[in-house]
Amino acid sequence: MAFHLSSACFPAFSGSKVPPVRAVEVGVDVKVAEVEKTRLGGSELKVSKLGIGAWSWGDTSYWNSFDWDDRKMKDAKAAFDASLDYGITFIDTAEVYGSRMALGAINSETLLGRFIKERKEREPDLEVTIATKYAALPWRLGRQSVISALKDSLCRLGMPSVDVYQLHWPGIWGNEGYIDGLADAVEQGLVKAVGVSNYTEKRLRDAYDQLKKRGIPLASNQVNYSLIYRLPEENGVKAACDELGITLIAYSPIAQGALTGKYTPNNIPSGPRGRIYTREFLTKLQPLITRIKEIGQSYGKTSTQVVLNWLIGQENVVPIPGARNAEQVKEFAGALGWSLDKDEMEELRSMASEIKPVIGFPLEKF
Repeated sequence: MAFHLSSACFPAFSGSKVPPVRAVEVGVDVKVAEVEKTRLGGSELKVSKLGIGAWSWGDTSYWNSFDWDDRKMKDAKAAFDASLDYGITFIDTAEVYGSRMALGAINSETLLGRFIKERKEREPDLEVTIATKYAALPWRLGRQSVISALKDSLCRLGMPSVDVYQLHWPGIWGNEGYIDGLADAVEQGLVKAVGVSNYTEKRLRDAYDQLKKRGIPLASNQVNYSLIYRLPEENGVKAACDELGITLIAYSPIAQGALTGKYTPNNIPSGPRGRIYTREFLTKLQPLITRIKEIGQSYGKTSTQVVLNWLIGQENVVPIPGARNAEQVKEFAGALGWSLDKDEMEELRSMASEIKPVIGFPLEKF
């Protein structure tokens, strides 16, 4: 059976309505923060130096223990509000997150659109930067498929345009058409900036050159990057981004929780993550986790804040940790406004180099 993304603007699960989202108390004292911003590649767009990933919002195939309920809805809404309260105004989603194609419950874009609408009702001048992504499915061909998918995303988001539109992964074929579609989207005023995701160095350079001919900068490449997964440094992607002025957006920057210290050999992650971050892997990880915690204590910071700060310190990197609740956002925000020293960053890099990395997204090498 072939899955597809509907061209109609409806919630992502058939026969159901997205329940209204009610405001909830964050549970912490919140003050709107001013977070330093950085330019996204060669575009005119500026984003907060730390973003939030919305993959888990509405998802039931990888996150949320295969279940979505009202409590998780409230938590996602609280995470969104807390992000803005802490000045983290860059939020990344995708058309496949939470979609029927991904066996999800509610499309992440649909939820995000509702969250934004409700926030704007009490804060009309709301400032939020939204990035979403096009799924390069094998049956999608040509530049017009990009525009059609983008318009569906805009419909779910309830927006006339979006800040950043990215190719979620390279297609099996037709990539030149996809890149032309990105350029068309800019020229039609549907997006402010365009990027790619999971692109190798060669694909990245090709996309950069093709867009340059249209006078449009390639703003970003979103890839798996963390202290214990540094393939972008090894395969030339990070160096190419730095050379060409393309921002590297880092997904899974805390290794899906493995770097937070929450998980141990006797407490492995639930669901699919448990097959990646195994008891054996977590055993080998413990010396690094211990050192991260020690360094954090010297700054009054958590392990999560240390590893996010390490990534920000690599320069030209915007981490987007996934946030499922307000408390996680509060912790992420503590990664900003301070810096590890160079010796500490190198010590952590050296220790992490002794650990064999987990398997990443297969299309990173496609």
